[in-house]
Amino acid sequence: MTPLITEKISQAVGILREFDTDCWLTFTRETAINGDPTLPFLVGGDLTWHSALIITKSGRTCAIVGQYDKKGVEDLGVYSEVIGYVEGIREPLQETLRGIGPGKIAVNYSRESEICDGLTHGMYLTLCDMLSEIGLKERLTQADQIIGALRQRKTPAELERMKRAIAETERIFSEVALFIRPGRTEREIAHFMKECANEREIPFAWDAKVCPGVFTGPDTAAAHYSPTDRQVEEGHILNMDFGLKVEEYCSDLQRTFYIPRKGERAVPPDVQRGFDTIVRAIEESRKAMRPGVTGQSIDAVARRVITQAGYEEFPHALGHQVGRFAHDGNALLGPAWEKYAGKPFLPLEAGMVFTLEPRLTVPGRGIATVEEMVILRADGAEYLSTPQEALILAG
Repeated sequence: MTPLITEKISQAVGILREFDTDCWLTFTRETAINGDPTLPFLVGGDLTWHSALIITKSGRTCAIVGQYDKKGVEDLGVYSEVIGYVEGIREPLQETLRGIGPGKIAVNYSRESEICDGLTHGMYLTLCDMLSEIGLKERLTQADQIIGALRQRKTPAELERMKRAIAETERIFSEVALFIRPGRTEREIAHFMKECANEREIPFAWDAKVCPGVFTGPDTAAAHYSPTDRQVEEGHILNMDFGLKVEEYCSDLQRTFYIPRKGERAVPPDVQRGFDTIVRAIEESRKAMRPGVTGQSIDAVARRVITQAGYEEFPHALGHQVGRFAHDGNALLGPAWEKYAGKPFLPLEAGMVFTLEPRLTVPGRGIATVEEMVILRADGAEYLSTPQEALILAG
């Protein structure tokens, strides 16, 4: 992890300069219990007592940690200064911040973003008390801009890990296509995929209870639900949601299968039309992606394709970012709904990795949905996954 941490801390210095923020402070303790989401970019392990990880726009980096954590942080070789304390963090933290003299201190909390909100309320009050004593409390601000940019702008090392996770996921999708047949249950299909991942010793991108998600036929839970004993039948649409994690970086893909009836020589028109509409929605939204546009405008492109084809609009965002978690990053390709807060209005940036995952219902058949992964470049979005352009016939 050390090369990646070096890469991310160097990136953070540039981000601080970009946003004209003097100092970014990550304040934490007992991280095995209350771990900050950004900690893997900063130390790659757990810290015990009150700890302060400080990065400045001048390039100074400082870790203030308990004495027994000092050697491990020093061994990373990424901090220009590592201070160990015994009795308490107050004095070394105050002395360090006095020396920096920051006009603005970005701290690890956020009202809207879960990936930036690692500071507990108690720790915030503790920090405020310490900084009040040296006249710096009023200089605190939330670090969601800094942390968001750090997580969202993928470095070459991060991108390489994600590509490997995608490749392994696609390989298992190819293998399970040969396993699916009428009479097999969702649970049996999921078990087969899990065994494929376990043989490769690759962990899942999210909770194994619902990874993979397998949904066959009409009237299913549709998403975020454990596979059941429901059997695959001829004429069913079957869709799967599956992701893996390679060196802590995730994939998140969905694929749609069709189980032909005996003697059926072509995919039925209603099924084909539904699938083609999904593929068109993904491609049109991908082509519309550019740095600077908002996620809401991209979501609207896909939503319009779906509704103009006569289907109901999908009840979720078009796409989310992917990184160390299957759902990562601040900016979102989504509508202006309360639960998404300000995320759909954030401008897209080069280096962001998104899913594109519209869905629709084909009455009497099931859910047609495909989920691809794309990376946004300076001139537009390109696929990281291999796009599903045809229904996968199984059984």
